[in-house]
Amino acid sequence: MTCRLRPLSRQEVRELDVRAAEQLGLPTLILMENAGRGAAAWLVELAAGVRSESAARPFSAPPSTEIELPPAAALPRVLILSGPGNNGGDGGVVARHLDAWGFAVRIVWFANREQLRGDAKTQWMILERSGVDQTAWFHSQDDDPRPAELDSLIADADWLVDGLLGTGLTRPVEGALRTVIEAMNRSNKPILALDVPSGLDADTGMPLGTAIRARATATFAAPKLGFAGAGAVAFTGEVAVIDIGLPRALLKQFLA
Repeated sequence: MTCRLRPLSRQEVRELDVRAAEQLGLPTLILMENAGRGAAAWLVELAAGVRSESAARPFSAPPSTEIELPPAAALPRVLILSGPGNNGGDGGVVARHLDAWGFAVRIVWFANREQLRGDAKTQWMILERSGVDQTAWFHSQDDDPRPAELDSLIADADWLVDGLLGTGLTRPVEGALRTVIEAMNRSNKPILALDVPSGLDADTGMPLGTAIRARATATFAAPKLGFAGAGAVAFTGEVAVIDIGLPRALLKQFLA
């Protein structure tokens, strides 16, 4: 159980992260781990039908409950599309947990490996050492992805996870990431967005040029201010708030 928070602005979310690290010494890597694992657990519920009270702990059922995931061959195939920042790192955590739970999962980073920094780079290194299927697009390709290439990439997946852009976006999406967003929407595959659908303004709920149209959004710590905006639900789909382990001392001023 976690505190119920009012919707937060982009700046309030950023301040929470900064205060957690600087005032409390809470590593951002821990917050990322909690966020990604919670999102992965909800995806298990959405895509594989595991009950919500069980999805977060598929290998530790309560004594009175038996949890049965389908055989690995019957589990949905998941493709995670990540950007070079922390939202992409969240996608890396999702990939690790889905892999551990028996899902066929692949993560494609729309970045060069050398672009990855901080917690996102840490996730890349863990995935690499764990043998999870991952690719950095611009490490192996010289050009921006073409629509046909993205359509082929996405074709074999049953679910997509959007880890391209986070709450910090304030200007229209351009270039390769715009092309990726358009391909994801064009695929008509169900999409789980991490924290906020990529391209959606977290404060206004308006698309910044273009935005992911998600089946569901796993948003971290609190709803975002823009989710209540007119028309935002067409991009967010169903929203679930994922507890990322921020201490109550930081949250009490934002209680609903």
